[in-house]
Amino acid sequence: QVQLVESGGGLVQPGGSLRLSCVASRSIYSIYAMGWYRQAPGSQRELVARIFSTSRTVYADSVKGRFTISRDAPKNTVYLQMNSLNPEDTAVYYCNAYTGGKGDYWGQGTQVTVSS
Repeated sequence: QVQLVESGGGLVQPGGSLRLSCVASRSIYSIYAMGWYRQAPGSQRELVARIFSTSRTVYADSVKGRFTISRDAPKNTVYLQMNSLNPEDTAVYYCNAYTGGKGDYWGQGTQVTVSS
């Protein structure tokens, strides 16, 4: 099993930046993919960004060029740097660990609100 704890959410003005962190309870070296998803009120949860064990990254079109996912494996931590935030980015952001056939794990979520 993997426990995930997110932090770094909050209220930010349009055009601002935030960095989300996700700390895993065990080594992430062997985890197939770590990702960030978000869910806005009344909407389905959607992929924001994903980083694979090979370091390959994938981004939603809506965040390309603004968000960057990275990981610090010795710290069991994955980050999401979010720049040029706009109100459409307002959502609860969830960290995910996909271990392939061994399970799919989620954090509790952290609220990001972009508003003036």
